[in-house]
Amino acid sequence: MKTLIIVPAYNEEKNIPKLVESLNNYPYDFLIVNDCSTDNTKALLVEMKLNHLNLPNNMGLAGVTQMGFKYAYDYGYNAAIVLDGDGQHKPEYIEPVLAKIEEGYDYVVGSRFKEKKQPWNLRMVGSRLIQSLIRIKTGTKVTDPTSGMRAVGNELISEFARSMNFVAEPDALTYALHAGFKVTEVQVEMDDRNDGSSFFSNPFNSMRFMINVCMSILFIQW
Repeated sequence: MKTLIIVPAYNEEKNIPKLVESLNNYPYDFLIVNDCSTDNTKALLVEMKLNHLNLPNNMGLAGVTQMGFKYAYDYGYNAAIVLDGDGQHKPEYIEPVLAKIEEGYDYVVGSRFKEKKQPWNLRMVGSRLIQSLIRIKTGTKVTDPTSGMRAVGNELISEFARSMNFVAEPDALTYALHAGFKVTEVQVEMDDRNDGSSFFSNPFNSMRFMINVCMSILFIQW
């Protein structure tokens, strides 16, 4: 199965070298999509001679991943898996997630809570709200709908490459469920961010994300 690892990156110059060192232990191609970073990420990708795309404008997560899916579609990949550029997603779970694609699933979520209890904190309250909306909309319970670690098969690569009217992972997942694609989850562990600050460390960004995702789930993903 020809597989592409898509790595969205925004201001990840300190995290990319360690992530790439880990990815080199696996027999898969990878593409780093630089979302108009303001740090030294662009120069680093050239210096390290890494396969990458530099976006001319900051497109956000959905736009970045769509560029990755377009690349996967154009170059004939059968599967694509998304790993965040901040080093939180452990490459050791690539193969268990991809195994589900090989079994015939179309969309596989790397879930932190499939076999473990979800904690109660402010961020997880938002995740639980999204979880409830997805269940209302599709009738399916997903334990970790905001997980950025996900893999898609050939059909969804084509779908997402051609038309991807999504904000982020939760509404893309909702679309897949509502459209009848086979979706499952695999238990994974995630590390804390190695360096830099998260987009969600800003309360305004978190609130805007929640509103946009919830609106998309409820009113767009039919």
